[in-house]
Amino acid sequence: MVQLTDKLETAFRLHLDQKKALARLGLHTIGDLLFYFPERYSGQSILKLVRDLGGGEAATVYGEISKRKSKKSFRTKVPMAEGVLDDGTGKLKVTWFNQAFIGKMLHDGQKVTLTGKISDGKYGLTMSNPEYEKGKSLPIDTHDSLFYVEGNAKDFSFPIYRETRGITSKWIYHAINKIVGSGIVTNLTEYIPLETLEKYHLPKLSTALVWIHMPRNKNDAESARKRFAFEEVFMIQLEKAREREENREKKSFKISVDPKDINDFTKRFPFEMTAGQSRAIDEVFSDFGREYPMSRLLEGDVGSGKTAVAATAAYSVIQNRPPSTIARDKRQDFGNLQVAYMAPTEILANQHFESFIKYFTHTGIQVGLITGASCKKFPSKTNPNEWTNISKAQLLKWVANGEIPILIGTHALIYKSVKFKHLALAIVDEQHRFGTKQRGKLAKKEDFAPHFLSMTATPIPRTLALTIYGDLDLTLLD
Repeated sequence: MVQLTDKLETAFRLHLDQKKALARLGLHTIGDLLFYFPERYSGQSILKLVRDLGGGEAATVYGEISKRKSKKSFRTKVPMAEGVLDDGTGKLKVTWFNQAFIGKMLHDGQKVTLTGKISDGKYGLTMSNPEYEKGKSLPIDTHDSLFYVEGNAKDFSFPIYRETRGITSKWIYHAINKIVGSGIVTNLTEYIPLETLEKYHLPKLSTALVWIHMPRNKNDAESARKRFAFEEVFMIQLEKAREREENREKKSFKISVDPKDINDFTKRFPFEMTAGQSRAIDEVFSDFGREYPMSRLLEGDVGSGKTAVAATAAYSVIQNRPPSTIARDKRQDFGNLQVAYMAPTEILANQHFESFIKYFTHTGIQVGLITGASCKKFPSKTNPNEWTNISKAQLLKWVANGEIPILIGTHALIYKSVKFKHLALAIVDEQHRFGTKQRGKLAKKEDFAPHFLSMTATPIPRTLALTIYGDLDLTLLD
């Protein structure tokens, strides 16, 4: 019995060029090929006149083939067939690379239907490696009307797959037909609950695989695509739900917040806090009161005050001391809980460093900056109102022993050499520039998982945000 994990060469006789071509398409196993879906479907619904064709479009044309011949290309010596199609409105050059035999299978004067992509080069319009059907007559003559009756099943044609040099769409189609014919599809396990499929009127996996490769009509193909599109989002949400549950099993620092102290801090801002900023801060503080780490996405336009929210959250964290029960060295349990602030570029990291200096000057705490180019610390020993350049080794030492409560940086923050004593809050600006792996590296630098606040100015529709960032609670800063 054929298995999804079987190599393609066990089921098909492949020469070296075909193996290389399949590898370029990412096709190595029976399962890879079975889940390699068509880009589109040929059919008379897209039948066009040659005079109306343009470069870059995919189309089906019908006409008379002439000047067909087999030869080898001038430079690369690739075997090929070529000809000219005439539909009465214009002529179209047709080329089949690595398929010289087609030149012998067709004859001059034969009526053919061709489906492929049009390119516009120095020799005019050309259709390369099209699918072809011989001797197919059209129901009416070639005028400017469509040759397709909506819902007519017999006019729905074959699937078109993305191809590469050495492997044609037709080869892929026949190979998948052979796989489906082996009966493997009927033995696949359905991994979406049946009640979910019924609720959204989706076909089962076995049915969807047949319909997407060999649809009886347009509705079959659309139902199959709908099922696989739903499946992709469904699996993303399952993974995010799992990550959310795993996150709630972790321990984190419980942050105590003094409302009066926070009010005194925000009063120093050169602007009055908006209702949106106050609401966002309240949601962050609510998360701080739980035993498990916060995971929140803060979305707001440029200039909406995300940095002020982040600074307020950071201030509340550094006002807390680490519990003595987790102090690595019982003789050294002094210091504050720590904050890491990650920015996508060195320019933004330096801007945030300057902003935090303004926010935290009155507190007397130290703020560090680490990028690939330099390391800085505020305040300077010689001038308490200025920052100073310091060595990376010295900065890392002070971060590791807890003397620097706030460290701002780029991706340099996730280097193995950067170790925090008590990291309680990780703030990431424009998370999509880093990815979940980098975020994970930052979060795993402590025995206690830090609270996590991601910020973005990219407008993300709420439904999309809940899917892609399903492991994060969403706060919109309006």
